[in-house]
Amino acid sequence: MKNIESYNKSGQPHGYWEEYYSNGNPWRKGHFVNGKEHSYWEWYYSNGKLWYKGNYVNGKGDGYWEIYHSNGKLWYKGNYVNGKGDGYWEIYHSNGKLQLKQFYI
Repeated sequence: MKNIESYNKSGQPHGYWEEYYSNGNPWRKGHFVNGKEHSYWEWYYSNGKLWYKGNYVNGKGDGYWEIYHSNGKLWYKGNYVNGKGDGYWEIYHSNGKLQLKQFYI
């Protein structure tokens, strides 16, 4: 699979990107604005399973995120504000059972 990349006049990543592992599985998909991740992104393990998904604003996590174990089971879920955990997060074992709940201020 061929990568989809675009750049602005300054040579920074800008616009929609798709990148792939050498085995053809997706690595990451999302948008850049002037060299920083912006908007919704998905990242994948080399086995093709979703690793994490969430929104960026100016290169920092912002909004609801989910992160997965390599077996496809949910690992973390919660919110970021300006790149930092915010509010309640839930963390799960690789077998899918809830491990703990955390609160970020």
